Amino acid sequence: MLELRPERPGDEEAIAEVNRRAFGGEEEVGIIAAIRGSEYFIPELSLVAELDGRIIGHIMFSIITLVRLDRPAEKILSLAPMAVDPEVQNRGTGSALVQAGMEKARELGHTVVIVIGHPEYYPRFGFKQARMLGFDIEMEVPDEAFMAAGLQPDALQDVGGMVQFSPPFDTGTLD
Repeated sequence: MLELRPERPGDEEAIAEVNRRAFGGEEEVGIIAAIRGSEYFIPELSLVAELDGRIIGHIMFSIITLVRLDRPAEKILSLAPMAVDPEVQNRGTGSALVQAGMEKARELGHTVVIVIGHPEYYPRFGFKQARMLGFDIEMEVPDEAFMAAGLQPDALQDVGGMVQFSPPFDTGTLD
């Protein structure tokens, strides 16, 4: 049976291995470690999926910044990275992680989540093209891959601005 829970001390290597297997490299592993060691880390929003005592998936939401000319900067969330072991993909683990993470973020009072990801995957969780909602980003990202979701009622009303990823993301790419 699949169990979803926050990561615990001692899970780091299993989380790193899931990300290596899912992404085929070390970039996401570096981003996770950098976020975990920073002020942008939210322990309750780093979740693992465990099957028969083995970590098979991981998702992390962390703090990023939304800058607007007419208001103070606001802390919002980034969903990145999210990984499921290739041996068990396409069985609902990723969806369960996204749903659980977004629900926990909502409970914690967060309002907006940004993701740079697969445009055919994330809309099922309420993500919409961010630029159409008034958000922008300084890096080169296709419109369809740059998405935002509201976690509270009307959270995306009149909220756009420049999304700035936190320094830990500088250790890798978001692709």
